[in-house]
Amino acid sequence: MEIYLGKNQKIEAYHKGFVIRTDQPLKAGGDNEHPSPFDLFLASIGTCAGLYVKSFCRQRKISDSDIRLILKTQRNSSTGMIKSIDITISLPPGFPAKYKDAVIKAAQQCTVKKHIFEPPEFNINTG
Repeated sequence: MEIYLGKNQKIEAYHKGFVIRTDQPLKAGGDNEHPSPFDLFLASIGTCAGLYVKSFCRQRKISDSDIRLILKTQRNSSTGMIKSIDITISLPPGFPAKYKDAVIKAAQQCTVKKHIFEPPEFNINTG
């Protein structure tokens, strides 16, 4: 992955043939043209959990077309850091009741979340 510094607060990551663009909100000096890096971090948690829910449903031949995941955060008022992330899996009427606990367990398998609990070592240097 290669990261390039763009105009104003824009940063681009090039990875596996994709360009991932970020910016900052206007109040942070950006142009608000792309999600912020932190927004992408949160989105990676939600979309990762969603992938596991999708896989769970596909393995059981359950339609996933009306399933949504809603991610909400709560911040520590003194530090401003996020103290909790709540993910609600909105299941459609008719979703098999016997799988409700299991679909939660599937979402909990998210590898992004697992990396938060066992964070990698960060090595930053100049080259």
